[in-house]
Amino acid sequence: MRLPTFYRCHKPWVWLASIFCSLAFAANAAFADATLTLNEALTRTLAHNPHLYQYRFTQEALNAQRKTSALRPAMALELEVENFAGSGENEGFDSAETTLALSSVIELGAKRQARVSYADARINQAEWEQQADSLDVLGELTAIYIESLATQANIRLAEESLDLSQSLLKTVKARSVQGATPEAEVMRAQAAVARGEIRLTALVEQFERQKVQLTRFWGDITPAFSTLEGNLFEFGENPGFEQLYARVKTSPALQVLASEARIRDAEVALARTGGRSDLTWRAGIKRFEETGDSAFTAGLSIPLFSNKRSSGEVTAALANRNAVDYAQQDLLLRLHAQLFEAYSLRKQSIAAANKTQNVVIPALENALKLTRQAYESGRYRYLDLIAAQEELLATKQARIDAASTALISQALIEKLSSEALNQ
Repeated sequence: MRLPTFYRCHKPWVWLASIFCSLAFAANAAFADATLTLNEALTRTLAHNPHLYQYRFTQEALNAQRKTSALRPAMALELEVENFAGSGENEGFDSAETTLALSSVIELGAKRQARVSYADARINQAEWEQQADSLDVLGELTAIYIESLATQANIRLAEESLDLSQSLLKTVKARSVQGATPEAEVMRAQAAVARGEIRLTALVEQFERQKVQLTRFWGDITPAFSTLEGNLFEFGENPGFEQLYARVKTSPALQVLASEARIRDAEVALARTGGRSDLTWRAGIKRFEETGDSAFTAGLSIPLFSNKRSSGEVTAALANRNAVDYAQQDLLLRLHAQLFEAYSLRKQSIAAANKTQNVVIPALENALKLTRQAYESGRYRYLDLIAAQEELLATKQARIDAASTALISQALIEKLSSEALNQ
């Protein structure tokens, strides 16, 4: 399943959606309004999810902070009046001395460049956080979609089970009228029908709850669809583990920490520039009211012993930077374990689902057919027929569970690797 071309072109990070679109859900360009596809759910989520939308304002704030960081030191205009409104010769303003001056700071140690580098590192980290967070949201959406699709399959299975129970009830009643079956078996068959109706109702309500869970991802509260489109039982290729792990090493989750390392490097640079004293200069003109003369003034201020004051900040910044390296190693180990678990579980579940479909279900369907024929001819008991029917239904249920587990594991693999499993 692929996103529409117009959407891919206008969203710079829309590749995130294509990661999850490789799951085996056939897209239909002319789908009905009442049917939701995974493709449409992903597109709506990227466009309208409130949690992801907040990153737009984060980027605006960081870009504004960068502009501030790039500013040079401000100029200050000073007006100073001396020797006025005193006593004796300094009475009034006749002996006043007025100074008008400009002052500012000359930054040393490339402080402005260090501030800009720090702001750029924060912007870069926010972009990777946005991609990592988007992967988390899309992964959660995909998992719920798969679970809802499995519920749809369970509803169809429950309908099949109910049909079998109703058919069996008719058979048992007919045999009871003939005196070949006790009345107790009729009651048990009626109870089986009631249990089937209860299960079907529960699954329908569960699907309604899951529909509401899906709609929240794009900011709605009322589902505008009644069914989901997709095939639980198409799994695609199975790439090697090492290939997948190589993708994980470049995933946004690790890139967030890599950008964190760049931020820490920028903090170290900022702390070190703090050890370089800035020069404060002042230049102006002074007027002597008593003589009417004027003269230029100039001044330069240099702080002393600033290196000692910044040494603590440099040490703290270096400690924080070194901690990031170990955090990266820890995260990579955890990602490796998660990936291997998902990879192994997907492989196991696909094998189980395929073998169940190709071997087990055909055998049990044939066994149920033969058991029913034997029951109708009086050679098998009612319990034998019930056991054969329940075994078949339980096996079909296990196939649905294995398929959904395989696809949910695939969604996790794609989230961890940041790449579609099947192109």
